Amino acid sequence: MRHHLNNPNFAFVHPPVEFNKYTDRSLLQCCLGATMYMPGTKDFFSAILTHKYQGLTSMVMCFEDACKLEDVPAAEQNSIALLDALNSSIAKGELKEEEIPLLIFRVRNIEQFKHFSAMLRPEHIHLITAFNFPKFNSENGEAYYSHLKELNEQFGEIIYGMPILEDRKVAFKETRIEELSRIKQILDHYRELVLNVRVGGTDFSSCFGVRRGINYTIYDIMPVRDCLSDILNVFSRDNDYTVSGPVWEYFRAAKKMRWEELPDFDFTTTLIKREKIVNDAVDGLLRELVLDKANGFIGKTIIHPSHLNFVNGMLAVTEEEYDDAYQIMNTSGGVIKSANSNKMNEIGPHRNWAERILMRAKAYGVIENEQKYLTLFTV
Repeated sequence: MRHHLNNPNFAFVHPPVEFNKYTDRSLLQCCLGATMYMPGTKDFFSAILTHKYQGLTSMVMCFEDACKLEDVPAAEQNSIALLDALNSSIAKGELKEEEIPLLIFRVRNIEQFKHFSAMLRPEHIHLITAFNFPKFNSENGEAYYSHLKELNEQFGEIIYGMPILEDRKVAFKETRIEELSRIKQILDHYRELVLNVRVGGTDFSSCFGVRRGINYTIYDIMPVRDCLSDILNVFSRDNDYTVSGPVWEYFRAAKKMRWEELPDFDFTTTLIKREKIVNDAVDGLLRELVLDKANGFIGKTIIHPSHLNFVNGMLAVTEEEYDDAYQIMNTSGGVIKSANSNKMNEIGPHRNWAERILMRAKAYGVIENEQKYLTLFTV
């Protein structure tokens, strides 16, 4: 699996690396990128077999919000059938294991997690990267991770957990910090089994009876912005954990998007000024992705395949960012002029930033400059 296979001829300064579920966790946690959620009842086998979505590298089969309660048994059976079909295709030589996206299952609750995991057979486990734990909090978190640890010991395989922070105790200010601290204690205890911390922007918005419009980002919704700020404060400090951004709800795919000549404008500035690049749905997503990166999120939950190339594309690192990060990580200390002679690189304070940039560079590649994002998005 590798990012940007939707654009195989793109000329990277440094290309992205290959990865799979066995990749070292320090890199893999940055590789999830655009993680596409779909109902567990959906038959997705043919889409994987035919490589329908070239840019898809991680996908979630959901037993929770995307699935009615009465449909959960059918979703479980469908998921087992998917794992069986994938193994069969690998055995027949129809599909290579490295062509299969990272598979993640979003369970409904701890009871359903135990029920579904009891259905799994040893031959399924090499195909499963992780489980999503919804409404993760200080009361259910230990149960989720202790059972996950049991599964790892039972199968002798690595299976990660990805908690989703969307609980009302996190949403509300009077309980938030204490709750986040308790959650972090649980995750710290199971650190090697934590692949990614996810956030539920839609659930947080629901608590306050708000919903961001197509011309706003999640950062414009003040009570939700405060939740996200505190989550990042607790979990992303010193690069402890990778936190992924909340879902963007709007989609209107451009049927054709190709620039024969790149427009002459500053990409980030154009987005922030709300000047049109593609359309309001895509531009809104791109604007939010700029702010996601600025605030330390890596990756994003998506609910439509038209978002794949934009989310993964925006995670590519520019050559200037890469040069600065490389310089910082290879200098012992002090303050130095950047390679482009346009900024100060302070070795100590900028080191955490540099570590994150170099990890993103491995996962998503290095591009010449911001204008090249447009070429990388090309469909």
